[in-house]
Amino acid sequence: MSRFTKIAISKAFIELLNQRPIDKITVKDIVDSCEINRNTFYYYYQDIYALLEEILQDEVEKILQTPALADSWQDGFLEAIHFALENRRAIFHVYHSSYREPLERYFYQIVGRALESFIRGRAQGLEVPESDIRILCDFYRYALVGIFLEWVESGMAGEPEPVVRRLGVLLEGNIRQALEHGAATPGACTYLPED
Repeated sequence: MSRFTKIAISKAFIELLNQRPIDKITVKDIVDSCEINRNTFYYYYQDIYALLEEILQDEVEKILQTPALADSWQDGFLEAIHFALENRRAIFHVYHSSYREPLERYFYQIVGRALESFIRGRAQGLEVPESDIRILCDFYRYALVGIFLEWVESGMAGEPEPVVRRLGVLLEGNIRQALEHGAATPGACTYLPED
């Protein structure tokens, strides 16, 4: 019963978020929409922020189970933003609110994990320092999420897939080449740990 209730709460919240800004959604709106009482909501969630965090974390876990992440960074990136594409208004509303931080963290986490899986796959057979792998992962993660956040900032007009696919063509082989350079040039640097 508890899983069904949490799913109903999440679904109601996302539906409301696709209709109006998050700052205009109350717990009462959510419980009225899914026909539960306020105590039930507060049994599962401290507040709307905690509900948003859980929804995003559930998406992270679901996406990280996708086999496509290790095959193509483009497919991994597109899988990472699939939830955003299905819920454009909701993402736009969260992005332009005080709840923006968990949304950005979600994208950095998903894209980072997808890229790490891809980059580690391309590093197979090479003796590349771990710090070089981390630097590459972070470089591409910040670049891709930055492009995506700029798209959200500009109103999410157009489709990101053609841009991502074209970027894949432009960068074809660069990751493997960078890893080969790292393997051929001994020496590692101290790099900040993954966040």
